Amino acid sequence: MGTERTEDIPSGRAARPHPLAPPAWLLSGLRPDPAPIPWAAVVRAGIALSVPLAAGFALDEPEYGALVSMGALSGVIGDTADAYRMRILNIAVPQLFGAVGVALGTLVFGRGWLAVGVLTLIALVSGMVSSIGTVASVSGLLLLLNAVVGAGLPLPQPWWAAPLLLSTGGLFVLALTLLGWPLRGRQPERTAVAATYLALADALEAAGGPGYDDRRRQLTQTLNQAYDLILGRRARVHGRSPSLVRLLAQLNVVIPLVEAAPAVHLRGRPLPPGIAAAVRDLGRAVEEGRTEPPVLDLPAPHTPAERALDAALRHAAAVVHLPEPTLRSVDDDRLGRPTALHVRARQAARDMMLSEASWRYGLRLALCIGLAQSLVSLVPVERSYWVALTVTFVLKPDFGSVFSRAVLRALGTVGGLVVAAAVLAEVPRGWWDVPVMAVLAALIPAFSAKGYAFQTAAITPVILLLSDLLNHQGFDLIRPRLLDSLIGCAITLLFGYLLWPESWHTRIGDRLADTVDDAARYVERAFGRPRPDTAAGLRTARTTRLQARRRLYRDLSSVRSEFQRALTEPPPTGARAAAWWPLVVAVERIVDATTAARVRVNHGAPEPRPAEVTALTSDLHALADGVRTARTPDRLRPPSGQSGDEASVLEPVRQEVACARGIASSEP
Repeated sequence: MGTERTEDIPSGRAARPHPLAPPAWLLSGLRPDPAPIPWAAVVRAGIALSVPLAAGFALDEPEYGALVSMGALSGVIGDTADAYRMRILNIAVPQLFGAVGVALGTLVFGRGWLAVGVLTLIALVSGMVSSIGTVASVSGLLLLLNAVVGAGLPLPQPWWAAPLLLSTGGLFVLALTLLGWPLRGRQPERTAVAATYLALADALEAAGGPGYDDRRRQLTQTLNQAYDLILGRRARVHGRSPSLVRLLAQLNVVIPLVEAAPAVHLRGRPLPPGIAAAVRDLGRAVEEGRTEPPVLDLPAPHTPAERALDAALRHAAAVVHLPEPTLRSVDDDRLGRPTALHVRARQAARDMMLSEASWRYGLRLALCIGLAQSLVSLVPVERSYWVALTVTFVLKPDFGSVFSRAVLRALGTVGGLVVAAAVLAEVPRGWWDVPVMAVLAALIPAFSAKGYAFQTAAITPVILLLSDLLNHQGFDLIRPRLLDSLIGCAITLLFGYLLWPESWHTRIGDRLADTVDDAARYVERAFGRPRPDTAAGLRTARTTRLQARRRLYRDLSSVRSEFQRALTEPPPTGARAAAWWPLVVAVERIVDATTAARVRVNHGAPEPRPAEVTALTSDLHALADGVRTARTPDRLRPPSGQSGDEASVLEPVRQEVACARGIASSEP
């Protein structure tokens, strides 16, 4: 069951491409993602950007309308959360930073080298703030973007007019977003919990077959999103919320089922279809709020894995259908209590100031913005603020590969300029801009779901149309904007990518090695410590193990995302990530096998011998050390060939570890 499964692990190698074929990292960026179109966001974007323009023309102040629409554009781009409380933060907080940015930019408009210094300093702050989290990343981006716009475009006076108009546009998007709150206020959280049950049903349905690994990863991602929504909301709710207690209880009882899934998968045969159907029915009950007693018709369990699944499913059914789950059924300590918002804010600020990565990214962004602004100060290019805008959009490592983003932005800009050229050449300035803006704005959410190049192609004509309303250059905007975009991409590639060692010497191997070490500690925590004698001790040990498992799965998800991003880099980074990719999958299987073994022990299987646990953890730590020192998998030490006890509960784990070590010998 161990080494014979290596053929299921993607090797990262493909057939030799045609010499004239585009590179794989470029093709992956130009291939649209199969994401559904968010129709509600499409309608909202069309209204949010066209209505301010109509109001501006009606009041004979088209510049004011264009600025409000520009603020609405930032709100549309930032509206990426599901829960309404998070959407308030995602839209409102960045608007505050954007108002500060445009105010500072307006104050240094036309000030030459003073503007260069101020924008460079803002870029440093923006880059450091972006390292805190998702909301902070968008806030830092908007701080710098609006500062660049304020320093590069003649905006209405007095200085406070532009911040007020831009903020009005963002708040208009927020108002449109909140129209559905009375009807769907709790729907995102409830939908997320229900989606976890449905993802679990898919994983159980695939258990024992080749499609299980993909379904399990989708389940992990769905479970993480559900906990982020529920615990994030709980951190902001004062007092006891019955609906929140109910949702948290329904989510917590999924954990034993998630743990049982790897155990039943290792049996190597499918589950009876009634089990997945029962889990799907629980998901529908969560979404519909049903409380009638469940009727479960489940097959009799025989093995420890089947007994674990049966007990977890019956307990979940009982809790899901409780009208008012008690705090005991919620079991908050299982996953840790959420930290208060002000405490998290202080901790984030402290981490930002002390983080080497935060300073490094801030300095990279400041260097590129400073060079962009210096260039346009020395070279008389009219209104070339677009250079700094391009640098800001491209140099966002938390958004993806800098290299591929620079290339994809250049290609997306070309596509967007083609559309913008047709609009500026054929559409007369005035009221015709309103329906055109409604159509172009509606394309932004639809295209953003398909990839970065498509998003750039959709945003470019919108920004150009708004810029034309502010500076009245018309079709003459096209050629300078293309040149400015190419200059901005070149600055980013040279000074924000090629000159920085981490661009060429990626730390993906170190991240993977840390995760392997965490897997070794997880094995030790699950089996290598004496079993407590008291019920309280058992609960504490189980809580600790569950917290460790969930952190480990989150880390694995993060490592997988980092590797997928590295795969879009050119050689050597992309080639190195492809070479290590099979080991990422192997580590996921090791964690699954460990969880399955612990579940089997909890339901009757004998405990493994301490010597087995010690040997496994030693092998994993040795594997982690090998990953840190080896530049490619073929330099790893081959498997030790140590045999194990085939009757032991840890035998599947040992075979998965041997499979991971065997990756070295499978490389050419």
